Amino acid sequence: MSRYFVTTAISYPNGNPHIGHAYEVIATDWLARFARLDGRDTYFMTGTDEHGLKIAQAARAASVEPQAFVDTMSMRFKAMNDRLHISYDRFIRTTDADHKAVVQALWERMAANGDVYLDRYEGWYSVRDEAYYDEEDLVVADDGTRLAPTGTEVAWTQEESWFFRLSRFQEPLLKLYAEQNDFVQPTNRINEMRAFVERGLKDLSISRTSFDWGIPVPASPGHVMYVWIDALANYLTPSGWPAAGWEKHWPADLHVIGKDVVRFHAIYWPAFLMSAGLPLPRRVFGHGFVLNRGEKMSKSLGNIVDPMGLCDTFGVDPLRYYLLRAIQFGQDGEWSHEAIGRRINADLANDLGNLAQRTLSMIMKNCAGRVPQAEPSTQADKDLLAGIDKMLDAVRAAHAAVRPDQALDIIWAQVSAVNAYLNEMAPWALRKSDPARADVVLYHAAEAVRQIAMLVQPAMPGSAAKMLDQLAVGQGDRQFADLGKRLVPGTGLPAPQGVFPRWTDPDAGAE
Repeated sequence: MSRYFVTTAISYPNGNPHIGHAYEVIATDWLARFARLDGRDTYFMTGTDEHGLKIAQAARAASVEPQAFVDTMSMRFKAMNDRLHISYDRFIRTTDADHKAVVQALWERMAANGDVYLDRYEGWYSVRDEAYYDEEDLVVADDGTRLAPTGTEVAWTQEESWFFRLSRFQEPLLKLYAEQNDFVQPTNRINEMRAFVERGLKDLSISRTSFDWGIPVPASPGHVMYVWIDALANYLTPSGWPAAGWEKHWPADLHVIGKDVVRFHAIYWPAFLMSAGLPLPRRVFGHGFVLNRGEKMSKSLGNIVDPMGLCDTFGVDPLRYYLLRAIQFGQDGEWSHEAIGRRINADLANDLGNLAQRTLSMIMKNCAGRVPQAEPSTQADKDLLAGIDKMLDAVRAAHAAVRPDQALDIIWAQVSAVNAYLNEMAPWALRKSDPARADVVLYHAAEAVRQIAMLVQPAMPGSAAKMLDQLAVGQGDRQFADLGKRLVPGTGLPAPQGVFPRWTDPDAGAE
């Protein structure tokens, strides 16, 4: 059995979760669920990144201790994951005791290999980004304020600091990008990283003395680690490194992250691992943003959208489906209440929902609620199932390319094909002239619905389960290895119930 270890970027819990957070974990959950259903030994982790100056300042503003602050905030992110049916194997917190031990061991390994030294840092720092910037990176606003490329304010910082010899890894990183051109995806992201590294890498300040909310630097009182060493090492923590047996659970197959943190994952993280003599993750995928009226979600802009509220409005599975299908993974995408509603009605209620409901209702009414006979089949029936049977390989390819949107496009092409088949065969009319043929048509439509429901499980686990229940597919027969098991004629089916109700805008027509 092959292994599949996938992670999200852990979230910075200094505010409430928003739709961008939901998008990332839903997409990664699709990847993990697909791999499990495809028989792979899958481990999926997500969580919260809880140290750093930004957290310390937010806690101070809330008049609570940092640990109490992150305890409250982290639970909000975990609650979002649970509400969205995210099937994580671990929700990691960087305040976890085992994580602290891993980070300090990583530091000691890098130091032992000569890549850490003590000096003094002077330069521009963005608290909000938890990132250092060179003068040439900055933008000067009309009022003279210096801003990071992300638009956040920077401040001049001076303090004693431990440094990591990042400059030593310029050529190894360029070699990595040349030899493994899919290390960072999509392609434009690795091109950006290559250009950044080619301009030259400076050594990186990796400790702070101006605050104490962080993991202590080993044998260096008063120093806490730069938050990105702490945060990035979370991926390594579940492996149990450096204890025996860690190789079974490392390296990660895929880090799913936002495009704004690609540099940290594609430059700093592999350099840290190279320094420590550890294997690198196999791939890093930098997805785009979910935009609200053309703008990224931001607390400062006041356009945060609560995913819990969207679940209340549309339902969990329809929200998951929309975010996975409507946005090309890797690119930015827009959302709106109206767009989600249109997708629900067109794709779910009209296409898949209507297909399942009318097929099962006709079987209940005309076949005594039992799976009808499958033979004799015509060429049209065989062609229908031939198309359906090809879905798995095509969707596997979309999974390998980290394209949940493409996978759903493939499945919905078959939804359309089955609907067209039903309309052409018209079993409701055949019932009068050739009832035996009508039964065969309904069998093939029901078998197609079974396979479609199996393949939409990673996107809409609850809704897919309801469809499979109505087809009397046992819990032990829902892996992708079971796709070849045809429905058995004569099997009793429960009374069909609609799975995808139409969505009506409660504000439609309001003055």
